[in-house]
Amino acid sequence: MQNAVGIIELKSIAKGVEACDSALKSAGISLVSAHPACPGKYEIILTGAIADVDAAVSYVKGRFEATIVDTSVMGRIDPQVVTALFGTEATKKSGSLGVIETFSAASAIKAADIAVKTANVAIFDLRVSRGMGGKGLVMVTGDVGDVTAAVDAGAEYAAGLGLLMNKSVIPAPHKELWEQI
Repeated sequence: MQNAVGIIELKSIAKGVEACDSALKSAGISLVSAHPACPGKYEIILTGAIADVDAAVSYVKGRFEATIVDTSVMGRIDPQVVTALFGTEATKKSGSLGVIETFSAASAIKAADIAVKTANVAIFDLRVSRGMGGKGLVMVTGDVGDVTAAVDAGAEYAAGLGLLMNKSVIPAPHKELWEQI
């Protein structure tokens, strides 16, 4: 069961690639993504059982301590969040649209988890770091009341960490906007 997510951010791309290999060899986990992130960092996102993810992140922290910027292990993640991270399920382009923009990948993932657990919404998109200066982006859809509640809850979490960039709720997005996002 893939119910945990681990994030490892390193300040060296070369050591990040090496750390990713070490993490994958250390525990029974799956790789969501591993890539350079702005500005010149390397980000690894893992998923799997909580004990395996925790073991992999702990192993990398111990072995690559000098290059670690930040790590996070999140357990009991809603399956919709893991699916969105893998980008494997298309969501309907209808209803209201809510957006949460954060300053980190970890805060975006946790904000997405809080959002889907707060109200009856679907994750439309979940993007972390790549091409966004290290930011995270969560988009959810549903009825306007649910979207508002979900966005407020996820944004409150990120704001509590000082990592909320902004949030918005669009009750009825224009057809052309749906086509572009």
